[in-house]
Amino acid sequence: MDSAVVIVLVVIAVLVVVALVVRSTRGKRLEQQRVQAAEHRESAQSAAQRAGEADLAARRHAEEAEREKERAVELEHRADKTDPDRPDPGRPDPDRRT
Repeated sequence: MDSAVVIVLVVIAVLVVVALVVRSTRGKRLEQQRVQAAEHRESAQSAAQRAGEADLAARRHAEEAEREKERAVELEHRADKTDPDRPDPGRPDPDRRT
């Protein structure tokens, strides 16, 4: 009977050691996953910030392009008004053949 008790105690001790090792390994794995998730969140925030900055720059660039376009139209009208070789819109062009 003494040997049976020793065997049972050894088996229990082995099971306790295995349970502690499994628990420790699981804890380390969970901590690694937490660290990795935090890194992913940080990367996502950085990417979102860069995207927001790029969007703002694109909007500013589009606004500047629109102003340049308006300026070009204004200059074209001014050139049309001051060009001595351009006929008035209300008068027919004598050199133009129909």
